[in-house]
Formats: sequence, structure tokens, C-alpha cells
Amino acid sequence: MDKRDWHILQMLYIEKNITKVAGNLFMSQPALTKRIQQIENEFEVKVIHRGKKGIQFTPQGEYLVKYAAEMIEREQAVKDHLNNMDTEISGTLRLGVSGFITRQIPPVLKQFKNRYNKVNFSLTTNWSNQIYNQVYNHEIHIGFVRGDYTWKGGKKRLLTENLVLVANDKIEVSDLPSLPRIDYNCDVKLKDLIDTWWAENFTEPPKVGIKVDKTDTCREMVANDLGYAIMPGLVVNNHGNLYETALKDKEGNPIIRETWMLYNEDDYELNLVRTFIEFMDEINFQQMITKNS
Repeated sequence: MDKRDWHILQMLYIEKNITKVAGNLFMSQPALTKRIQQIENEFEVKVIHRGKKGIQFTPQGEYLVKYAAEMIEREQAVKDHLNNMDTEISGTLRLGVSGFITRQIPPVLKQFKNRYNKVNFSLTTNWSNQIYNQVYNHEIHIGFVRGDYTWKGGKKRLLTENLVLVANDKIEVSDLPSLPRIDYNCDVKLKDLIDTWWAENFTEPPKVGIKVDKTDTCREMVANDLGYAIMPGLVVNNHGNLYETALKDKEGNPIIRETWMLYNEDDYELNLVRTFIEFMDEINFQQMITKNS
């Protein structure tokens, strides 16, 4: 097998669909099928079975997928090490970014690129818990996650924001159980934060009238007086005349949501990673986000 085969096996294991993988790899289906057959012939084992529910990997196939993942990781480690031997800052910085930060990170990367023009970026976007796992598994160098995650490696707090009640007009917190609420898809940590606050204040469930996919859509629904929402403060910062009320816990303290930059200590030894982390120490990310959001 060569490294193209490693990626084929990994993608097949994730997608379980030959048509989709062939499209992603810019291959024809017959060419991909032939390549799988060649892998099977090389090792004299059956790698996959095709059925009505898509493809399934044999135990031998799953072993080869694990091997492929190890080889991809090893190859990337070699590239990182070689780039690290050069005194010039270059190479590909692998970043994982979640939710709201996805829309705010381009100006940061532009500034860094202007300073170190031989640097490239590989950017993954996902929910915070998935980004956390990718940093933990060394799939990316640095992850930007929202919410409180237990992390024993390197970390830096980038943002602090209040959890706020948002409405088109002024409303009382005590009236919320009788008012229509707009919900949105969010990561587990944020959902737990909202649900915990609600349970501490009310015995009845919220009247969710609308559920949307994104916070931006939710904010526009609120602006059109279709209900209230509970959201991180920066999502509604500088957007029209929406009424915001910072939510508080039982002790009267504001409920805070934080954004963190996570990385592994051994990755900090890489010149590129260390330089980017030091760059993030230089800039005021909170101020930049507040200004641009």
C-alpha cells in the first residue's frame, strides 16, 4: 500500500459509501473499486463487504484501517519534524475551530500569514467536543473550543462572554415559561449550561416554538419578534436594538461562557506551533472579536 491507499481506507471507513469517497478523491467508481481489489490481492484478505446498508469492513479490513491511520500520523510527524529543523517559520499549521469562532478566525490567520508568508493552514470546523478530541488524538496542532473542558495540556483563555436572554422587546425573566422560545443547534456544553440555568429557575419546560440550525438564524428570528432566545453574548453583540439581559446563577453571579485555545505540550516544541501560540499571546483576541462581531 502507498499513502493514497491509506487515505482511501480511512475515508471508506468514515463514509461507508464508495460513490461518495470516489467523488471526494476525484476518482471514478470503477477505479476506486479496482484499487480496493488490489489492496485485497496484495494482502490476500477481504477488506470490505457490500450490502444494502453500504459497505462494512471485515476484521482484517479494520486492522488495515488502523494501520493506515498510524502511517498517516507518522508521515505527518516526519513532516512536522523536518519543518521544525528549519530556522524559518514554515509548514502547515493544523487548526480546529468551532462554531462562532469559525467566522472570526480569518483576520487572525491573515495577520499571521502576513508575518510568516511561508506558512499554510489546514482548518477543520466542528463542534467543540469534536475539536477537543482531535487535539487529544494529535490530529490537529491547536483547537479553539467553547465551553469548559478538562485539559491537562497547554491552554489559553481567549474569550469570556455572558450567557444572555435576547428578545426584540423588554421581557421579564419570570415570564419566560409562558413565552415562545427559539432554540438552535449547539454544542453539548452550551446546552448543558442553558438547561442547568433553566432547571434552577423553573419547574416547567420552555415553550419551544421554533428550532433552527444556526445561532445567526436564531438571532434573526428574535429580531423579527418570533420569540426569545438564550445565547452567548458575543453572538448578538452590535446587532440592532435587541434587548439583552445577562443571566445569573443562584448566587447572583453572571453565567460565563469561555473560549479556550488548546494544544499538546509536545506540539509546543514545534517552531510553527510555538510561534502561533506566542502570536496569540500578542494580540487581544477578545477585543478583536468584540469589534468585528
